[in-house]
Amino acid sequence: MGALVTLDLPDDSPLLTLPWIITFGPLADPAEWEPVVCGPYERPHALALAEAVVADERFMAVVEPLVPALSPGEIRQEIAASQLAAADEEARIEAADLYGDFDDVLDEQDILDEQEDEEAAGAGRPQPPPVPTEAQVRAGFGRIAGLLRGR
Repeated sequence: MGALVTLDLPDDSPLLTLPWIITFGPLADPAEWEPVVCGPYERPHALALAEAVVADERFMAVVEPLVPALSPGEIRQEIAASQLAAADEEARIEAADLYGDFDDVLDEQDILDEQEDEEAAGAGRPQPPPVPTEAQVRAGFGRIAGLLRGR
């Protein structure tokens, strides 16, 4: 089984309406083969396709929005926002208590206990979303093209 990486976004995020791409790469040695980029897709299609591919393979799939920047200035703004987010994350990690918060440990243990109870009850893993048909993906391409034409 491979790995799927994507952004955890709130339901009202404007990024959800953008086209999304999938980058497939080796899970172990990055020099093993060159990554493959597919898309653009609508986010649900990208997630379902990526999950279907990594379910049985030792690949990594990164599902991310494709930002349609129209000028060098817009690209610089996106880069600056990404750099700021990375710096904020680094500062948050550095400021974190070395041993963590005891309440966080208890919360994590409660979550693990709940997961074990679900697995014991036969709940197992949640079912992956259905893989979109070729017609659904093509219809998504049309909607993405309309979105980009309107930009």
